Amino acid sequence: MKLKNVLLNVMKSENYKPLGYKDLMFLLEIKNKSEKAEFKKLLDRMLSEGEVVKNKKGKYILPPKDLYVKGTLQGHARGFGFVIPEDAITGSDIFISASSLNGALDKDKVLVKIIKKTAKRDEGEIFKILERGHQKIVGTYDKSRNFGFVIPDNDKLVKDIFISSSDEMGAKNGDKVVVDITNWHPKKNPEGKIIEILGSADSEGIEILSIIREYDFNVDFPPEVVSELNEVPDKVDPDEAKNRRDLRNIKMVTIDGKDAKDLDDAVSVKKLDNGNYQLGVHIADVTHYVREDTALDREAYGRATSVYLVDRVIPMLPQKLSNGICSLNAGEDRLAFTCMMEIDSKGKVVTHEVFKSVIDIDERMNYEDVTAILKGEDESLMKRYEDFIRDFKLMEELAEILRTERRDKRGAIDFDFPESKIILDEKGKPVDVVLYERTVSHKIIEEFMLVCNETVAEFMFWSNLPFLYRVHEDPSSEKLDALRNFLTNFGYTLKKGKEIHPAAIQELVKDIEGTDEEDFLSRLILRAMQQARYSPDNIGHFGLAAKYYCHFTSPIRRYPDLLIHRIMGQMLNNELTEKKIKKYIKRMEEMADHTSQRERLAERAERDTDDLKKTEFMANKIGEEYEGIISSVASFGFFVELKNTVEGLVRVQDLGDDYYIYDEKNHRFIGERTKKSFKLGDSISVKVAKVSIPLRQVDFAVVDKDAE
Repeated sequence: MKLKNVLLNVMKSENYKPLGYKDLMFLLEIKNKSEKAEFKKLLDRMLSEGEVVKNKKGKYILPPKDLYVKGTLQGHARGFGFVIPEDAITGSDIFISASSLNGALDKDKVLVKIIKKTAKRDEGEIFKILERGHQKIVGTYDKSRNFGFVIPDNDKLVKDIFISSSDEMGAKNGDKVVVDITNWHPKKNPEGKIIEILGSADSEGIEILSIIREYDFNVDFPPEVVSELNEVPDKVDPDEAKNRRDLRNIKMVTIDGKDAKDLDDAVSVKKLDNGNYQLGVHIADVTHYVREDTALDREAYGRATSVYLVDRVIPMLPQKLSNGICSLNAGEDRLAFTCMMEIDSKGKVVTHEVFKSVIDIDERMNYEDVTAILKGEDESLMKRYEDFIRDFKLMEELAEILRTERRDKRGAIDFDFPESKIILDEKGKPVDVVLYERTVSHKIIEEFMLVCNETVAEFMFWSNLPFLYRVHEDPSSEKLDALRNFLTNFGYTLKKGKEIHPAAIQELVKDIEGTDEEDFLSRLILRAMQQARYSPDNIGHFGLAAKYYCHFTSPIRRYPDLLIHRIMGQMLNNELTEKKIKKYIKRMEEMADHTSQRERLAERAERDTDDLKKTEFMANKIGEEYEGIISSVASFGFFVELKNTVEGLVRVQDLGDDYYIYDEKNHRFIGERTKKSFKLGDSISVKVAKVSIPLRQVDFAVVDKDAE
């Protein structure tokens, strides 16, 4: 990472003249054979990610920002597409004609070269495909005599996949199948082979199964993992418990959602004689059961995260671990990794200790019950948990200190987006979409996990050992400029300058709190932020305004947490040899990239299944009217978000009362004759016009209340 920054600084210099690979090595004084190999790998990687490009003479340069743009391709059923730039805050998309796609498909990350600039919209051609959005595609098999085609479910993937007769796997005409792409072609159809037949298109549950297969998630665990599970005990080994600090006499609870089964964090709190608080965060010691380089460990790393779909969980670890011996179930001995912190009245961690422990949870609590107890709303709950009321009050008191005195004062940004919960019946059909409230008990656990993660990250930073941090870079100056320009439309300002402190964003978020435009402006601000990721280098966390941050608190469902538990455990046990340290250093960058990528895939799949069920929910509501807000504006129409977070599209061609012109700068459509406008943030009445479950898409029509 340091070498990369040096290289980027060299290339950004005004005196830089394009250089080849050998000249760059000479300039940077890279002479060692292994360093040369690493440098070549770095250059190739930067080239593949579009961070550098080669000019016509084969020399390396930074892609000129006015000529090359990185972004994600949005395909269109009619063959063309739009690239949404990474630095775009709103709808500044780049048009790509069908002849300029050069083999790129919907959801591909691309580097686009601008070939025409116009007042309305830039036009470009795909210069390089940086990352394929799809490797496995789900669709319907259309069989001919000697070959066939898979027609993708996603109509934005405009090219059918060619299947030779030897690669059809016995699929019949009309079968829903999974195809693995074997050859991409710039101008022809991709080639692939069928790897799974899912069944007929109208089979029950086929839509969710299709999403699971599209993202290549493994539902079942391989035989070698199942075999290793036979060695996993159902109870804590008493001999192991003797080697740990015994905390079974300390009162502690878990607080999770009612449906949660993989409980990996417990908390304890007490007031000390000096007026400070002692907060204990006790995390399931997964590494005791998931040993390094076992089949179980390799499978967990491959998955990297549990995937929480709307109707099921695809766990990182088998249930015997995730819901069994690792889960902090009440009334049972469990092995844990404890972070014990002493915190003063300003939210400062004055002392801390991290150690292996054995614990016994007193109560398995849920968010709803703890909130009701703290609000004094339920007499029966108050009576049942009377021995814990004082503890919950103390937790609330400490969480408030951590939020106001620690996070707020240093400028941490706290978005509070409305989240929805999709209610399913016993057959998996959506019966309602309701807003999910973030309660006081959610905030308690959130603050406790945040302070624990920060404490562990700082502790390990000063140990100078290989580690995996959770980082969040500063926003790019381009995104900040775009955000500033947009905010002026609503009367808000953001401090100027290439760099910005999180406190300035925090102040802006507080300014818009409670306004009509809060939700969509918050999302625009979030789009201006970089994406958080894992990194072996500690570069801080902008959103939290934290110098040190990591993920320590969820090792049952996240591999980075499990990995850093392993490193910390080996450090505490004096097992970190020079050989192990070198091995970790060598692999850490790759592990950071892999776990970050798997996290993004899981988020996309979760979003897709949510969209699917929301679409199913709206399918029988054709003609029904709703109030919403215009949440985004693009050249082809605008999206409207309802109060329950369901989003639908109003197509510009369906606005029949006038000819509407797309005003990209002001994020609106304006009628040529009537001057009537539809602008980002406007409240609007719509009715459901059309629903496509396969495309997971809802179309709205505008309801003209004045005309009525």
